Parts: sequence; C-alpha cells; structure tokens
Amino acid sequence: MELELVARELRLRPLRRADRRAWEALRRRNAAWLAPWEATSPEPATYRPTFRQYVRDQARAAKEGSGYAFVMEYRGEIVGQVTIAGVVRGSLQAATIGYWISEHVAGRGITPLAVAMAADFCWFRLGLHRVEINIRPENAASLRVVAKLGFREEGLRPGYLHIQGRWADHRSFALNRDEVGEGLAARLRGR
Repeated sequence: MELELVARELRLRPLRRADRRAWEALRRRNAAWLAPWEATSPEPATYRPTFRQYVRDQARAAKEGSGYAFVMEYRGEIVGQVTIAGVVRGSLQAATIGYWISEHVAGRGITPLAVAMAADFCWFRLGLHRVEINIRPENAASLRVVAKLGFREEGLRPGYLHIQGRWADHRSFALNRDEVGEGLAARLRGR
C-alpha cells in the first residue's frame, strides 16, 4: 500500500531512519511547546526505543495494519507528525488520530490539512468507518483543528490519558465515513 499522501505543499510520508537528525532537532526545539500535550507513562520506563527502533516499530505497525505514523513535510521541511493509532477492524472499523506540529509553522493551516489527509486515508484507503480525535480541554489550537474540519464532539473522557505525570481529561471528537462526503481534504479545498 502506498503510504505517501500529498496535497498542495504538504506531504505525509512514513518516518525514515535518515530523518533522525531533523526529527530529533525539531523535537528538541519544540520540547516546551509540546510538553503540555505529550503522553507520559505512569509506569517506570521499561522500553525506551532508540530512533531506529521507533522507526522500525512504526513500520511494523503499518505492515500489520494497526497504525500509521506520518511525518509532515511542508515545503520539503519536516514540521510535525500525524499518527493513526489503534486501528480496530471487525465490527468497529475505527482508528484514533493524534498529531503535533512545530511552533514555527503553527497557525498556517498545515495541521488541519494533515489531519484531513490522514482521516481520508482511514476512510477511503483503509476502509474504516470511524475516526476519533481526543484533545485536552485546554488545547485551544487543537480544538480549532477539529472545529475547522467539522468533527462532532462526543463528550468528556475523564482521566483519559496520562500526561505530564497525571491522568488528564480529554474531549472526544469523531466522524463516521457517511458524514464526510468526498472527504475532509475536499471540504477544506471548498472553504
């Protein structure tokens, strides 16, 4: 399955070992910007993958069909990541999308387009029925992303994810395939 998605100046593609320096430098520069939203583990770290292992784990998940991690390349520069996780088949046919973007390009419409492309990939390439996004109530920028894309709010999930050493509440948003017509990227183009 082709895992490269392109729209305008944005390309989503799998992370490669050759991306190590650029990806790690971007994460370091954005550590404070991303810290309030980054998942942590309540358990002592038993497995801290190297970058190479992380890339291998992501490639394995894609091969198995359980998850897909894409770097966001904007004008040839890696600026963030969008991840499709927890792909469930059977009677649910669903996945969850998470994302992060560098502060230096935030607010340019890159994240909504990347999320739209990833969601469309879920519906039209993977054949999934439902896409979900969970956001901390304080994360105004991410709340604007789901609002711009028309995601339906489904409620509050108390203590949903461990972040910065504590269980944090999240607002849950979702869309089903029959709600998106030609897709979210097309919806954005039409705006």
